[in-house]
Amino acid sequence: MAGKLQVSIDHNVCVGNAMCPHLAGKTFALNDDRQGSVIDPDGDTRENVLEAAEACPVSAITVVDAESGEQLFP
Repeated sequence: MAGKLQVSIDHNVCVGNAMCPHLAGKTFALNDDRQGSVIDPDGDTRENVLEAAEACPVSAITVVDAESGEQLFP
């Protein structure tokens, strides 16, 4: 299961606990408001991106397979 991902973060929900950049630091970073932001959706492995999304305590991260359109998380 490879391919490009579409990754987004709902900033109305994000609480900035920093798990996403901790687990997938090439894909996520904290912005000036200390909320997660996507810097490169394909920066880390698909598994690491999904692990980071699943670790988000408020499920603010959405991950979609860019080729099939299948929503992978949540």
